[in-house]
Amino acid sequence: MPYSPKHKQDTRERILESARRLFNRKGFSEVSIGEIMTHAGLTHGGFYRHFSGKDEVYAEAVRYFACKETPDPWQAKQAAIGADKTRARRIVDAYFSLDHFDDREGCCPLLGMASDASRSGEAVKAAYREVAEKVVGVFEAHLDEPQARERALALLALCVGGMVLARGIDDPGLADEFRSAAHKQAITIAGWGGGQGG
Repeated sequence: MPYSPKHKQDTRERILESARRLFNRKGFSEVSIGEIMTHAGLTHGGFYRHFSGKDEVYAEAVRYFACKETPDPWQAKQAAIGADKTRARRIVDAYFSLDHFDDREGCCPLLGMASDASRSGEAVKAAYREVAEKVVGVFEAHLDEPQARERALALLALCVGGMVLARGIDDPGLADEFRSAAHKQAITIAGWGGGQGG
């Protein structure tokens, strides 16, 4: 008996979530298809019913993050405590949160996969660009003119760049200073006033 469309979709999402977490943690070159499937609780052979290869699952894992219905814990926490804030502000606060900083597997692929994306094929670069443009669009929609697009681009650059730098520092105090300073400057650029997420 063939699997239902829902079962196929659920299986595909399990593979994508497994791939995203492993790629975030270990990087593209260090993750095998067999490892992705084992981590998802599936057999290796089932992979090719959903994807043509590792490049395709990588690109789709990047896109999947932006389309998930269920937020990661670091996103959900900020959504709950920031219900009175705009969506863009909640995204920025969640991005700079300590929960996001500590979540090496569940973090945003713009952060977790940044260096891999630049060395990957066109499909991966296109997916990475699509996610970046989607986030910039959300920011831009919540910023008043003038220069809403430029400010939205700067916000995303501060979010990703600030967190990449903070994660690369082996001194927790200095890493926290980078994270906090970038968060503060992002809020200033957006014109949202004071107050930071944790």
